[in-house]
Amino acid sequence: MSAERLAMNARIIDEFRANDGLVGGDFDGTPMLLLTTTGARSGEPRTMPLTYLPDGDDRLVVFAANGGRPNHPGWLHNLLADPGVTVEVGARRFAATARIAEGPERERLWAAKLAVMPTLADFQARAGARRIPVVVLCGLRSARPH
Repeated sequence: MSAERLAMNARIIDEFRANDGLVGGDFDGTPMLLLTTTGARSGEPRTMPLTYLPDGDDRLVVFAANGGRPNHPGWLHNLLADPGVTVEVGARRFAATARIAEGPERERLWAAKLAVMPTLADFQARAGARRIPVVVLCGLRSARPH
């Protein structure tokens, strides 16, 4: 990831944490979470701000769009290596397990996200042959302030 994108993400993460999950600018009014994975090579925590789709009481869904780039985002590589993640929503932090949605579940979640974020279709078109993974964050538990 470029230094510019890292700096932008750091600003979003700081704003998110300072304002109990609210972020302005381009993300004003957009449901966002912070996803912390364990670096597959480094073993270090890696936090990314992502938009999400709620799905039931204990599941959130994120989309590995990577802005429509032809490669998957690094956070997906990390959670495939270790599906145990930490999710921050608002002022709460949860332990969760990540998994890739497949089949009818994936299609249902994809359609639901397209309904609220039509630009996701543009990302898929730019990604070409890479099918954007739909990631379900399951079993959110251990809520605690961050």
